[in-house]
Amino acid sequence: MKPDEIQVKEEDSHPRKFINPSPRMPNIKVFTGTSHPELAKKIVGRLGIELGKATTKTFSNKETSVEIGVSVRGEDVYIVQSGCGDINDNLMELFIMINACKIASASRVTAVIPCFPYSRQDKKEKSRAPIAAKLLANLISVAGADHVITIDLHASQIQGFFNIPVDNLYAEPAITKWIQENIPEWRSSVMVSPDAGGVKRMTAIADRLDIDFAIIHKERQRTIETDESTVLVGDVNNRTAIMVDDLADTCDTIVKGAQKLREAGANKVYAIVTHGVLAGNAIDKINNSSLEAFVMTNTIPQDKLMKICPKLQIIDISMMLAEAIRRTHYAESVSYLFTNAPY
Repeated sequence: MKPDEIQVKEEDSHPRKFINPSPRMPNIKVFTGTSHPELAKKIVGRLGIELGKATTKTFSNKETSVEIGVSVRGEDVYIVQSGCGDINDNLMELFIMINACKIASASRVTAVIPCFPYSRQDKKEKSRAPIAAKLLANLISVAGADHVITIDLHASQIQGFFNIPVDNLYAEPAITKWIQENIPEWRSSVMVSPDAGGVKRMTAIADRLDIDFAIIHKERQRTIETDESTVLVGDVNNRTAIMVDDLADTCDTIVKGAQKLREAGANKVYAIVTHGVLAGNAIDKINNSSLEAFVMTNTIPQDKLMKICPKLQIIDISMMLAEAIRRTHYAESVSYLFTNAPY
């Protein structure tokens, strides 16, 4: 008798064979927090399913309450919550939603965090400084998450802070596709990193497009410690310059880099970032800058800002997240998404 066969004798004494069924693939449920419901709706629309019902309340004492409105017993659950807006409140909401699904007997709970918050606090910059990214990783795990999906971590080593699987997707394929479709002269353009930290990301895109690249290097004056000057390494004269970075907060680096490229003779300057935080007076800086366009993915909602800043443009990454969820649900490899943008 084969290992997976069971013989059962019935009343007529005729043995029958039963094959042990393979484990059932759990049904899928996708929920969203309050940080970016529009992105979650696009994801479920791509997957051809409905968004799971969940109610979030804030009591008068500012406590957060979450009620999952459908059964998740034995389900494969995905919770979409981006690190934007009221970050700390949204994180607490994420923790509660994960825990609510976990104690309701969900088979697996995946936290889909398009923009991972606290990612810049990934190491000790000085004495007694916290490593907040590690703390956040611990909190997500303790809440009950079995898996994390995110996009363009500020520091890839943050994946090692988790003791659960982490899929760090790259916006690079979507950015490459946008450049080819929206910049007519892209074949003669130059990729530019606005600082030394983004060189690896920039050269990866330049290699995919088979175009030249340049680097803007900050040089600190030895005589005056607070004085900084920038040096452009590369030729952008009479060419289109495309700056790429993972995150834009105050936009000082991007705007100053654009001015430097214009002074060096660039015809047009584009800026493309994965996460457009755009804090403080960043919008005013972009409007008054020499940028042709400021392009971001929609890991953070930008609808309100786009109304007051005509230079803002969006790259939709909901298809990438939807495909990552589908492949994870069916236990398929997601490495295809590292180099290809789904249609």
